[in-house]
Amino acid sequence: MAYFTQLLIDALLLGGIYTLMAIGLSLSYGVARVINFAHGEAVMLGAYGAFWGFRLLGLDPLMAIPAVAMLGIVVGAIVFRLTILPILDSQQENQILLTFGIGLVLQSLAVMAWSADERATNPDYALSSFELGDLVVPGARLIGCAVAGVLVAILFVWLKFTELGRASRALADNREAAGLMGINVPAMFAFVFGLGVALGDTTGAIVSFILPVTPFMGFSILIKSFAIVVLGGLGSIVGTVIGAFVVAFAETAVAYYVPDGNGWAEAVAFAILFVVLVVRPNGILGTQATL
Repeated sequence: MAYFTQLLIDALLLGGIYTLMAIGLSLSYGVARVINFAHGEAVMLGAYGAFWGFRLLGLDPLMAIPAVAMLGIVVGAIVFRLTILPILDSQQENQILLTFGIGLVLQSLAVMAWSADERATNPDYALSSFELGDLVVPGARLIGCAVAGVLVAILFVWLKFTELGRASRALADNREAAGLMGINVPAMFAFVFGLGVALGDTTGAIVSFILPVTPFMGFSILIKSFAIVVLGGLGSIVGTVIGAFVVAFAETAVAYYVPDGNGWAEAVAFAILFVVLVVRPNGILGTQATL
């Protein structure tokens, strides 16, 4: 029972981080109908932002979150305006190829700027842990999950109760009707896309003290995020939360119960993505507005 309880603790902490990691991708698709295949690189850049803030300024990675988030919103909105908006109404394959290409460019620039060496931020809590009888709670994941939970809750409140949030939901429901009601559709699309990038950057700041920071970390993050979003239902924020915890529990169970499971755990997202696309292409909750 203690072994299973430890599994539940690890899965819950991982699920909280996965929720924040994937929710920006879900938001971008739910509102603007853009699948951002550069989302993993947004996480990577956020991780590097936190790392260099820690290395050069002694800034705690959590204190770097506001800076990387604001930069993500601005840069994401500019990139959307300059590159994605002109092809927004074209075939979705064009958007996928464009954002995938942007991700490759960002990855290459990161390699040239910072090399391929693994780095990590090392605040005091990065290697800490708490013991509860026979159970061990990793301090870094606990803090990361708590911060992620707060940010996701803020996002839900923003979507539900603020004017911009309600405008985003209106766009998710019906773009043409929202435009007729006076909503500046291109500006809102750019803002929401930037917000999705900012959520990715924020995730990067959190995982900078949990995972190694490299220019190549974005690919596995993108695959997991995409699997989570597809599992929950493209565009469904609630579905994304459910999908994040399903993937986290599946990965943790494989790591615990399968021989050499830590290596196999990385393939869980691929397996889940394959099964969902075959069995239930619309995901657990189906394609919904971001409510």
